[in-house]
Order: sequence, then structure tokens, then C-alpha cells
Amino acid sequence: MTLDDIKAAVDAGQTVHWANTGYVVHKDRLGQYLISFLPNGSCIGLTDREGQRLNGKEAEFFIARSEDGAENPGRQSRSDGQERGAALGGAAAHLLRRHREAGGGA
Repeated sequence: MTLDDIKAAVDAGQTVHWANTGYVVHKDRLGQYLISFLPNGSCIGLTDREGQRLNGKEAEFFIARSEDGAENPGRQSRSDGQERGAALGGAAAHLLRRHREAGGGA
């Protein structure tokens, strides 16, 4: 998903995930788009400070499918047909590790 796709989906009330269903993109009261890690509530911005570059690869963002959400919350289909489980891995684990090393807690 592109940055514009992600923002449009969030604004339309769709649930957008990054990397796995533990990460959710949302818009706060100030109009900032954030990625939150649900288990501990930590957040990062959706983009860099200039608002130009995603904090993640476009292919790692996906919209939750409601038919999967109720029966199987730990597994969601992506638009490219790949499945993502709820376990941390790859870029998600790396980003969380960087956040911790920088003193971000959790």
C-alpha cells in the first residue's frame, strides 16, 4: 500500500496493519498517522519527520479482512495473497529492537 492508500483507508475507517496484526495504523487527535503495537501500546510515526518516507515497506501494510478478523484474529490476508501471522519477525522485530535500544521502553 502506498502512503496515500494507507491514509485513505484509515480515514475511511478500515483497519490497516503493518507487518502483522499486532501493529495497527491509526490517526490521533492531532491528525498524526501512527503505527501502534497493540500488546504494549508503543507507537511510532507512520512516516519520517518530513512525512515523506514510510516507516516500513509498502508491501508490509495491509487492510484487515472482516471475514478473517472474528474467526482468526492472528492471521490476516494481504492484498498480494500472502498470509501474515501474529508473530513478530523481520522488519517489525527489527524496528521494535531499535526502539528499545534507543530507550523507548518495552
